[in-house]
Order: sequence, then structure tokens, then C-alpha cells
Amino acid sequence: MTASIRRLPYGTCIAHLIETNGPGGAERMLASVATELQAAGIRNVLIAPAEGEGWLQRELAGTGVELESFRLERPISPASARRLTTILQRHRVTLAHSHEFTMAVYGSWAARQAGVAHLFTMHGGRYYAERLRRRIALRVAASLSGAVVAVSESLAQHLSRDLWLRASRIITIPNGVREAPATPSSLHRELALPDEAVLVVAVGNLYPVKGHRFLLEALGLLRSTLPHLHVAIAGRGELEGALRAGAAELGVADRFHLLGLRADVGNVLAGANVVVLPSLSEGVPLALLEAMLAARPIIATAVGEVPTVLDQGRAGILIPPGDATALADALRDLHADSRRARQLSVAALTRATEHYTLARMMERYVALYASVLDTLRARQGADPTLEPQEIVG
Repeated sequence: MTASIRRLPYGTCIAHLIETNGPGGAERMLASVATELQAAGIRNVLIAPAEGEGWLQRELAGTGVELESFRLERPISPASARRLTTILQRHRVTLAHSHEFTMAVYGSWAARQAGVAHLFTMHGGRYYAERLRRRIALRVAASLSGAVVAVSESLAQHLSRDLWLRASRIITIPNGVREAPATPSSLHRELALPDEAVLVVAVGNLYPVKGHRFLLEALGLLRSTLPHLHVAIAGRGELEGALRAGAAELGVADRFHLLGLRADVGNVLAGANVVVLPSLSEGVPLALLEAMLAARPIIATAVGEVPTVLDQGRAGILIPPGDATALADALRDLHADSRRARQLSVAALTRATEHYTLARMMERYVALYASVLDTLRARQGADPTLEPQEIVG
């Protein structure tokens, strides 16, 4: 990233805009980008909601990133856009980077008024496509932005079709995660597992889309054939009670562990014999990338960009979503074939190191920031009378 940082103009200030502040994938990615940029000497401002969990603000506290809170008025609020414009101007922001639909729209609006460059990243599902007015609003945001970023090729293709944009207007930058140091895990000791225990780990909040009930059902199916199999899930959410009740009904409550929200995901993954991603829908999940960099054998559902990340099954076992039997079979087969488990671990680590590290993601984003700012300066120099909307269009 050092070489790319030098391309950014002196005094560059980057604002990161997001509508949510919980420990989700978009928020974690934003926190990583802002922290890395700040450490490299670039000034950063987080613009995030005053309400909510406040995880993102806590994550960035002490990093040097400046924190700004806002409140959005619904449904469409010129006053909210004006307040965001004021924040951008007060911090002398030179580039605004928005995340997801709502802030892509408001961020491009405010950046236009402030006369600063703007780009936005779309992270996950196609919820924006549910209504025509959302697609139109996002297309307008794209026309006011120097770049549109998707975290996966499949999402980039959807954006192109949904927003009637040329494919060349959308840049794919896959998520990346920091390489964790190899240290012994405390998880087996924490859970008081017996020496013969085989631990399957999943990382993800306890929402229906994460598919954890199918992992629980797979554990039930293997109750007799793999009596030493344990499952631990790191995450929190609305299904905690239902999952605990389901484990009791299946007779596996003593082998089903809900860990809650964990700050030590690396420690959790290091304790896994196998990592499972049972999601029904995904983009490029950070938990999957972290498991790959932790060199764990992986079983994942073939949804979203997961098959691409896992090299079409060469770096992890792919199964159909929502199929507890297929998951149980994959766990049984992998348990019986330690050689294959080791091969998958090596393949996952190799692929993640080549394509999905935080350093690689940062190089791509910094190069894009520099390009967007270069284009803005060139247009300003070519015609200093250009209106802000013309500059960033």
C-alpha cells in the first residue's frame, strides 16, 4: 500500500459513510480500511448513525479516526443531505466513500453539494432491486460518483443489469482480511472439551439467512456415528433461543455451543478442526476469508461468490444450501479422510494469501482513491467553472 499512498494528494481526507454500526461484514471492512489508512498517515472521518449498537465507533476509538454521528430522516430528506454536506465541508473532506444503498444515495447527494469526489461500495444482497425507485435512486448515485465498487463479480453483474450501467462502470474489489498470527487456541479449554473432541466452528450472527439450523440438524444426524463431534457458533442474534431449544430436542445440547459475539475470531478459528459456512445467501463473507487464512478445512454452501472464493471446490468442500444431510455427509467424509482435510487447509491458505488479504484489498482501494481524485483534479483544471455534479459525474 505504501506506493499507492504516495499517489494521494497532500492533505487528503477520506470520509467513510455507513447507515449501520453493528459488527457486520460491511462495518468490519470499513473499520479495517479506515484504520489502515489512518496508520499510513491519511486523515479519516467516520460518519455513522448516532443510534444502534455503536460497535463501529468503539472499534475505531483510539485509532485517530475522527467520529461523526448523524440521524437520517425518512423517507427522503434534503435536510439530512444538507447536514451530511456540512460535515464533509467542516472536515475538509476530499473524498467520500459510502457503503451500501442508503449512504450511496445520501453520500453522493452530499458530496455533490460539497464539491468533493465520491464513490460507493455495495457489499451484499440485491435488496436495492426490490423497488424500481430504489434502482433509479442508486443509478442516479452512480452517475454522481467517480466509481461504483462491488465486492464480487456476481454482484457487479447484478448491479450492471439492475441499474442499466455499463459493466465497465463497476469495479470489483473483493474483501480482504488481516492475516492472524498463528497462536494456540484457548477454545477447547474454555468449553471444557474432552481430548477426543472434534470441534466444528461457524462464525456468523444468529439470523435465518446464516443457515445455522442446518448445521444443528447435521449435528443431530451425526449424533450416533460421530459421538465426539461438537459444534460452536460465534455470533449473536434473534435465533439463539430457537437454536438452544432445537439442540435440546435433538439430544445434542451438551455438544452445541453458542459463543456469543466474539472479538477474538482468530482464537475461535484456531480451535476448529473444521469450519462450516452454512449460509443461504452470501457475498464475500469475511468469516470465510478468515478461516482460509487460518488454514482450516472448510465446508461451505455454494451461494453467492463462495464457489469463486473456494476455487470451485478446490480450496474447500461445496454443498447445496439448506441441506442438512449433505452437510452431515461432508462432515463425516472429511472426518474419515485426514489427508484430504490437510490438503484443503493448504489450498485454502494459498488461495486466500494470493487473493483475499487485507493488504491486497487496501492496494486496490488506495489505487482507486488516487484515480478518482486524479480524474476530479483533471476536470477541475480543464474547466474551473464546472459545477460539483459535473465534476463527480
